Amino acid sequence: MKLRNRIALITGGGRGIGRAIALAFAGEGAQVAVAARTLSQVDGVARELADQFQVSALPVVCDVSDVDSVGRMFAGVRERFGRSPDIMVNNAGIAESAPIARTDDEFWHRHISINLSGSFYCTRAALPEMIERGWGRIINMASIAGKTGAPYIAAYSASKHGLIGLTRSCAVEVAAKGITVNAICPGYVDTEMTTRGVENITRKTGRTEGEAMATLLKMTPQNRLITSEEVAALAVLLASEDGRGINGQAISIDGGTVLS
Repeated sequence: MKLRNRIALITGGGRGIGRAIALAFAGEGAQVAVAARTLSQVDGVARELADQFQVSALPVVCDVSDVDSVGRMFAGVRERFGRSPDIMVNNAGIAESAPIARTDDEFWHRHISINLSGSFYCTRAALPEMIERGWGRIINMASIAGKTGAPYIAAYSASKHGLIGLTRSCAVEVAAKGITVNAICPGYVDTEMTTRGVENITRKTGRTEGEAMATLLKMTPQNRLITSEEVAALAVLLASEDGRGINGQAISIDGGTVLS
């Protein structure tokens, strides 16, 4: 098993991509802590991991935009597993849309505080023990929106551009210490977040859900949504010894939408 004896902490772990990564990591032998703001979600995932893989799984309530909440999360992981995580997956995030002229301060800061600052807080908390052990993996869930712009997502895109910058700087800083830091940049994934995007298009344009979905599918040469399991498979590679030579990268998984 590729992740045996590793401890992984996954934020935004209660559903979608986070849940898929938790399942994939547990399937490779990792002990997993899943964190989110909603206890019922992470409770369910933790039970699923324990039942399916007989691994030690910890549900944690955390708001990554609150540095004190992040501190409590790490304290809980250390109490349960005896040390901080070997693998930190910064997956918690939000995606909302608004024209720039109608993007108020609260909307802007909400995206930056969760998508960017939250990943920074968790990375900063995870690194000291990774450096001490001489091994660690940081995986940041960015987006193809972190490589290119699009109308109505300035706050989201800016936060993900920032996350890729954080990834690259951190990767260079800790490269000689046995730690890799990478970003995964999905396109549209078959998750609740994409469903909400389709509903938003329908509400604002009057298109049917089918027409709205067709618009999204046309953005990728493969004409399909990426699955959470595909993203999880990439996360396993980056977390394992097989991926030790991959560092400081922002890897697109989007069917060829963004060619860079």
